[in-house]
Amino acid sequence: MGTEAMFGLTGKDFVILAADGQAAYSIIRLKNDADKIWKVGNMLFGCSGPSADTANFMEFIEKNVKLNELRTGIPMSTKAAASFTRNELAHALRKGPFQADLLVAGVDNEGPSLYFMDYLASSVKVNKAAHGYGAMFTLGLMDRYWKPDLTEEEAIDIIKKCIKELETRFIVDLPGYKCKIVSKTGIKEVQL
Repeated sequence: MGTEAMFGLTGKDFVILAADGQAAYSIIRLKNDADKIWKVGNMLFGCSGPSADTANFMEFIEKNVKLNELRTGIPMSTKAAASFTRNELAHALRKGPFQADLLVAGVDNEGPSLYFMDYLASSVKVNKAAHGYGAMFTLGLMDRYWKPDLTEEEAIDIIKKCIKELETRFIVDLPGYKCKIVSKTGIKEVQL
C-alpha cells in the first residue's frame, strides 16, 4: 500500500474515478501532475504503484485490448477487460510481478461496472473502491453516501468530500487530483 489515493464509485449510468497526481520514488516526489487514470478503449483504468511498473503494465494492457478489438471487430466488455488484466497480473506474479493496483471502470450492455484489482491479481466487481493509504479515509465516506441511483452531481460531491477528508486528515500532502467519468456517451474529465 503506497502513499497514494485512488478511488471510484458507480452511479446510475456511469462510473467515476479520481486519483492523486503524485509520482514518487521512495521519499522523493518526482511529479505533481501525473495522470493515473488511463483511457483504454471505451473504459477507464486507474492504476497506482511505482511509475515504471504502472506505465509499462498499462501500455501492455492498452495495446492488447486494442489488438483484440482489431482482430474481432468487437470492443471488449468491461468484464472481459478486467478478466484479461487479472490474468496478465497472475502470469506476471510468477516471473516478474508488477506492483500495480487497479480500478477498471466501464459502461456497456451490462450497465456500469467497477472492478477492484490488486497487485496479487485478486479481482472483484464492486460499487465503490479505493487503493493506497487514501483508502483508509475515503471508503467510509463512500459507504455512507453511495446509493444505487447516484447522479453525476452527487458522485462529484462525494469525490470532493473524499478529497477534503484527505486534505484534512492525511499526513501526506497529495497534489492535483484528476477525476474522470465514463458513461455510454464517452469519457470526460471533471474539473474539481
